[in-house]
Amino acid sequence: MRDAATHKTLAFLKMHGLGNDFVIIDSRGRDAVTTPTLARALGDRHRGVGFDQLAEIRDGADTDIALDFWNSDGSRAGACGNATRCVADLVLGGASDRLTIRTARGLLEARREGGALWVNMGPPHLGWGEIPLAQEADTLHLPLEGDPVGVGMGNPHCVFFVEDAGATDPATRGPGVERDPLFPERTNVEFAEVRGRAEIRMRVWERGTGITLACGSGACATLVAAHRRGLTDRRVRMELDGGWLELDWREDGVWMSGPTALVFRAELDADFLEAL
Repeated sequence: MRDAATHKTLAFLKMHGLGNDFVIIDSRGRDAVTTPTLARALGDRHRGVGFDQLAEIRDGADTDIALDFWNSDGSRAGACGNATRCVADLVLGGASDRLTIRTARGLLEARREGGALWVNMGPPHLGWGEIPLAQEADTLHLPLEGDPVGVGMGNPHCVFFVEDAGATDPATRGPGVERDPLFPERTNVEFAEVRGRAEIRMRVWERGTGITLACGSGACATLVAAHRRGLTDRRVRMELDGGWLELDWREDGVWMSGPTALVFRAELDADFLEAL
């Protein structure tokens, strides 16, 4: 593997946002190092490190930084809201209040407001071709059992509204919906319980990963779906398995805020890298 030969070891960080956990590799000042093989090896919770997503920080040509996202099965993710929050908090530190980030999703912005870090995950994609779907359909009422809503937030999302999200097992329905022919790029699947105009409880099945304790882009998609259905206001508190997020669908996009944590810094051993 090129990185093993060049660097011998590879430094990384482990972070999480509401238990949605990430390996973060800082590749500013050098070429990107992540490959599908490395992502799968690192994502193995028994033989590697384990993560819900991997985020690689790169130099931004027209922004402060750029971010690439990988799922634990080695596939690419177009967006990852909680990882974006974690990286933004890490990079900003106490030196600045604003950060611009280039992702496959587009240009994102993070900033501190009243002591809290908010990330703009961009405007939602609401057209069937933008999400994307395999065929033309009403995205407010997708042609699937359970009458879900389709939303694009850099990743495709399929949001089901249920009476009791806590009693819902995402593993029962999630895998089949993820790979339904309606979604040519597969989809994340959310199960949401609306508790009031300003509160939602949500559980998630993430494509390429499975059940996670939180999903930032999924939380954004759930707010958009709920408001489009007339069930909530544009600003809500959302309870996920790992804790609470604040979400605000503003004119320039869906903004999100919540806690982040740096768990540890470490290095991948040369033998581990050379065995890939």
